[in-house]
Amino acid sequence: MTVDPVVFSQHLIRCPSVTPTDAGALDVLQTKLEALGFTCHRLPFSEVGTADVDNLYARRGTTAPNLCFAGHTDVVPVGDLSEWSVDPFAGDIIDGHLFGRGASDMKCAIACFVTAVGRYLEGAGNAADGSISFLITGDEEGPAINGTRKLLGWLKDRGEVIDHCLVGEPTSVEQVGDMAKIGRRGSMNATLTVYGTQGHVAYPHLADNPIPRLLSFLTAIDSLVLDQGNEFFQASNLEITNIDIGNDATNIVPAKATGRINIRFNDRHTGASLSELLENHRSAIAGRHEIDITISGESFLTPPGKLSQLISTSIKTVTGMDTDLSTTGGTSDARFIKDICAVSEFGMRNATAHKVDENVSIKDILTLADIYEHLLLGYFGLSK
Repeated sequence: MTVDPVVFSQHLIRCPSVTPTDAGALDVLQTKLEALGFTCHRLPFSEVGTADVDNLYARRGTTAPNLCFAGHTDVVPVGDLSEWSVDPFAGDIIDGHLFGRGASDMKCAIACFVTAVGRYLEGAGNAADGSISFLITGDEEGPAINGTRKLLGWLKDRGEVIDHCLVGEPTSVEQVGDMAKIGRRGSMNATLTVYGTQGHVAYPHLADNPIPRLLSFLTAIDSLVLDQGNEFFQASNLEITNIDIGNDATNIVPAKATGRINIRFNDRHTGASLSELLENHRSAIAGRHEIDITISGESFLTPPGKLSQLISTSIKTVTGMDTDLSTTGGTSDARFIKDICAVSEFGMRNATAHKVDENVSIKDILTLADIYEHLLLGYFGLSK
């Protein structure tokens, strides 16, 4: 069955699936995949205190190897609608570009992979052993609690095995194909609250100002050089993201002061080792204080291998470009998938992701579909 990647992208964009609302996006995808012979499982997950999230796992074939395409149909909010020059959920094509929330991140990539699968099956696909699957969540742009992590648990309970996984995040920079991801830095947040005693500024001996103690801690950790990076990763960085005193008065010493930091770290560290580092530094703080540390994801690296080589080869064949295998950028659901199989990320240009008037060029959509098709053929040993 022929799938037009531009038209299918429009169908997906026209579903206003702002996290955690699905708005019919998974229905659109499921209908198309079932027409291509996939067995689909809709998997809604919930947890007390979080929003319910709908997810989809689809597979065609029962034998190994199983190549999985992972992604998300949820999108970030549009923000101030008056700043958009188009309806963010209309899927308009203007001057060779498809506009809409999720065009870059990452509904067009989903459409391109479905297109590639359709072409593959129409050609020599039925002659190859193996399986193709889709792991699609509605929770990637949200708290990532009821999405990919629980999908992977469901797969494990069923004995489903994924051999390689391609995540369709928007990794390209200037041109589709100039960058793919083979790992990501880890991310963690820490909030330090230092307590004092409120009082009148004219009588400081009767008060205890927590601000200097907080600033001493923040100054010390801000001066740290965590590392210099390595062959695959840029240097880790620690950033102070907020200082909150909550004191609007000019004549009161506050009772507490709070500071927040974020650390993006490479594979020379773990969340545990950096937590210990922060704990050691806060031990020098006098008086009552507390720290809350949350690790969003550990750093990971999938060393260059079969999947990343296929991505590079497919891009080179279709575009003539050499691909930068990178670990830059923020986190993605690949941080969960790396625990079960080799994972790489490759998709559209990220220039307009999460921005007003998010858009991608029609040319890029067609190019990405061609690259994905070549990758499928190469993975199953049917290269043109």
